[in-house]
Amino acid sequence: MEISTERVGLKKQISLFDCVTILVGTMIGAGIFVSPVGILLYVRSMGMSYVLWALCGFYSAFCAACFAELGATLPISGGEYMYIYRAFGDFAAFLCLWTYMFNYCTAYAALCLIFSTYILQPLYKDCDEIPQVLLRLISALVYSK
Repeated sequence: MEISTERVGLKKQISLFDCVTILVGTMIGAGIFVSPVGILLYVRSMGMSYVLWALCGFYSAFCAACFAELGATLPISGGEYMYIYRAFGDFAAFLCLWTYMFNYCTAYAALCLIFSTYILQPLYKDCDEIPQVLLRLISALVYSK
């Protein structure tokens, strides 16, 4: 029996379109269409909701400036994972990676639910609520794409 010296690896299965949609969904997200309702529901003030949006924008800009500085200081590929790996070691970087993978999966599931809600709303505009079975079925179909 002959032993193969071929290198085993994962097959690349992501297309350019898939990559662009993941990046756009991550950066912009569908929460921008849903979160204003939640903010206005609890704050009950248009002015205060603008203040909250401004504070969140400032926080995001501050985080982006921190990552820009890290990227300029440590010009290595891998992003946050590599920064945590260099600063805190293997275990912290591993936990960071798995946390992000879990968050991306749940965020993608939430995006599928939001997408199916927006697709079904015109069909059920006279109803109080969209049937949950149909909402979940379309979400599962989009998720399993």
